[in-house]
Amino acid sequence: MGLELEIEDDAAVFSARTIRARLKTDGKPVPAFRDTLKWGTERLYSLFQDGAPAESLVHARAFLVDELLREAWLRFLPAETAGLELIAVGGYGRSELLPHSDVDVLVLHAPGAVETHKAGLEQFLQFLWDIGLEVGSSVRTVDECLKIAGSDLTVITNLMESRPLVGDRGLYAELQAGMTPDRMWPVDEFFRAKLDEQKKRHAKYDDTGYKLEPNVKESPGGLRDIHTIAWVAKRHFGAQTLAELKDKGFLSAAECSELFAGQDFLWRVRFALHMLTGRHEDRLLFDHQIKIANLFGYVDDDKNRAVEQFMQLYYRTIKSLSCLNDMLLQLFEEAILRPATAEKPKVLNARFQINGGFIEARSDSVFRRAPHALIEIFLLQQQHPGVQGIRAETLRLLRRDRKLVDSALRDSLKAKALFMEMFREGRGLTRALRRMNRYGVLGRYLPSFGNVIGHMQYDLFHTLTVDEHTLYVVRNLRRMAMDRFRAELPFHSEVMERIPKKELLYLAGLFHDMAKGRGGDHSELGASDAHQFCLEHGLSHADADLVAWLVRNHLLMSLTAQKQDVTDPQVVLDFARKVGERQRLDYLFLLTTADIRATNPALWNSWRASLLTELYKATARALERGLHNPVSTAERVAEQKHLALGFLAGRGIKAGQAEAVWKRFEDDYFLRHSPEELGWHLPEIMQARDAELPLVLVQSFAGHGTTVFIYTRDRDHLFGLTTGVLAQLGLNILDARLNTTADHYTLDSYAVMEEDGSPIAQSHRHDEIKAALRKVISDPNISVVDVNRRVSRRLRHFNTPTTVFFSQDEARNRTALELVAPDQPGLLSMIGRIFQKRGILLDAAKVATIGERAEDVFYITDKQHRPIADEATLEELREVLVRSLSRSDPTTEAAKAAA
Repeated sequence: MGLELEIEDDAAVFSARTIRARLKTDGKPVPAFRDTLKWGTERLYSLFQDGAPAESLVHARAFLVDELLREAWLRFLPAETAGLELIAVGGYGRSELLPHSDVDVLVLHAPGAVETHKAGLEQFLQFLWDIGLEVGSSVRTVDECLKIAGSDLTVITNLMESRPLVGDRGLYAELQAGMTPDRMWPVDEFFRAKLDEQKKRHAKYDDTGYKLEPNVKESPGGLRDIHTIAWVAKRHFGAQTLAELKDKGFLSAAECSELFAGQDFLWRVRFALHMLTGRHEDRLLFDHQIKIANLFGYVDDDKNRAVEQFMQLYYRTIKSLSCLNDMLLQLFEEAILRPATAEKPKVLNARFQINGGFIEARSDSVFRRAPHALIEIFLLQQQHPGVQGIRAETLRLLRRDRKLVDSALRDSLKAKALFMEMFREGRGLTRALRRMNRYGVLGRYLPSFGNVIGHMQYDLFHTLTVDEHTLYVVRNLRRMAMDRFRAELPFHSEVMERIPKKELLYLAGLFHDMAKGRGGDHSELGASDAHQFCLEHGLSHADADLVAWLVRNHLLMSLTAQKQDVTDPQVVLDFARKVGERQRLDYLFLLTTADIRATNPALWNSWRASLLTELYKATARALERGLHNPVSTAERVAEQKHLALGFLAGRGIKAGQAEAVWKRFEDDYFLRHSPEELGWHLPEIMQARDAELPLVLVQSFAGHGTTVFIYTRDRDHLFGLTTGVLAQLGLNILDARLNTTADHYTLDSYAVMEEDGSPIAQSHRHDEIKAALRKVISDPNISVVDVNRRVSRRLRHFNTPTTVFFSQDEARNRTALELVAPDQPGLLSMIGRIFQKRGILLDAAKVATIGERAEDVFYITDKQHRPIADEATLEELREVLVRSLSRSDPTTEAAKAAA
């Protein structure tokens, strides 16, 4: 029998007598078998909803299928079929079946037996499909099985888990005798192969089980990690159950209980997935998460939604299982690959030594005698980078004694000094913090961090749990400080060299989101926590103030770049006043970049990088010049023109020629475009004839993504048409800079990328964009572009209320409209049509997609280019936008479906 938990007789759920009685029929057997399968499935569903252990249900499902297969076999083949045997393999061989798991079987046969019983076998296999069983079958001789198993890891694994069902039992005994480690796959070779298999599987999921939609079976920490332990144990020890690992000293009673509890939870989740979807489904997709949270009895509270509470338990479970997987596989590695040698350990201090490349405790009582060693062991790994990890037996001691990380230890000067030294050491900090988190120490030393372990935010913006995201932020900061990653963000690496105390930056990264899930403003709460921590850990008041300021303002720079025009000198001046000094700007710039890159890989792109860098440089100039002496608009425009003339000189265009064209353009045009862009536009505009308009240019700029520029006579619906065409082409619009000359020509620029976030690099794609825009814009009869792309599966499962907020931009003589709405294809085109119908002119737009939400800012005026101040007009516009852009609430629908 395959490796499994020991349980009572499955007759507690089904009895063989009852099943066989249901299958007896004088008529056609298919309906009887189908009805029995349906009856059994419904009984399992009922027991599941009544709270029966998942362990008993998965074994009961296998028991039910066993009886069905045996009875079906006997209908088409003799009971004592010589030379023919039916074998359960894989998960079915382990007696673990979910409601819609594949049923994998092997028909083992002696040479010639298949021909003798060909008709019966064909009828048997067809019958299984007819009754509704999804069967994966293979038909092989013993020699064929052994030949394939000898070179195929998957096959040997499936056969190791096999068990006979019905037929000639001699064949199975012969197969088992041929698969022993002395004949194929010696234990050390099998272990190495399984270890490599797990590493490759984990890599497919980016080495984390904390993704938004994890795979319950295959993701790190999932059921397959438990299977890996089981396979190695069976090959090495011949263990038939996981419980036997306890008897052999490889698992303590507490570890055994933890492993079984985790397995049962994951089985329950997987069972629920099969039950709710009516198919084989192992992915915990968004809509499934909501339904399972409701099914498991979770309800929304003041701080966290039901689905977030359920997913936190899921993530904490896989974290625990990952730790056990680490420890057990290392124990196996030490027993199988690295038996005890005479090599003398390298003593580090009175508590630890290095043995075989791993750090180990010199005494079983080391943590009990010196609890600060629970922190020290991670610092020592940083200080000795050649150390591969913690030796398995020491890891077991650490897990046993981690409860000693209590208030007394947190108040210990020794522990505080060790923890701060980890941050000052810098080298190896990310790995040390990851290990502290994985092994349950970090969340105990920092209870606020412990609260966010496994805490997910149910949206598409945050792609990791808060604890994983936080450690990625620290990792990103560390990479900026390392020469080998300098090519990744060279400018940021230059800024990092000027940071006097990098440990303060790492601490800000650690604390920036630590107060999430508590209610209230997490930035303010986190700043208070960070300030107290710094003072308690011996930092000066100045350093504590800086870390707290960074945590409090960690969103300031990204929101400024996202929602405001960073080319506007007034925006830069206001931001500079909030920052106050160059050193704070350096710290904040690096923290902001690290945070964005760790939040959502799709969020960081060359366009966003250029926005932040432009804001950083402009603010640095403002601080150096002095906040009492800001750059005027006229100075900034003159500087832009001067730099652009440098590009134009190479094209043979003199200053007088440029000024003859530029005098038609307003200052905003020069502020909103780079000198390189100004130099790109002008020669094309000078050559353009009215009859040839619209002029459409597409160009990719290093570090700035792709820009689409449109110069044409102004016309109705231009914004809606342009954004509609770009959306229909599958492009993401990152930014819109809209200008109109005094003589009614448009100078519109759109920053775009492909839907997957990649730059538009191919020339034929540029040509496609230009042709599509010219065709639509030049046709006066076209007023609407229908965007036929569907809302993605992920977006459909979120309800983002549409909200509209107005403010008056008095300095620029316009009205700012801030919009939050559910993202959907053609959103900007829809908004453009709404503006057009109400006679609203669009001056500029700041476009941002934050996961499932569009967070856009539009600067609008009336037809006379005046701000819209009439409250009734604004309220009507708000109502139209909310009504037009809102979608139904999928959370409510999912809850109804689950109920």
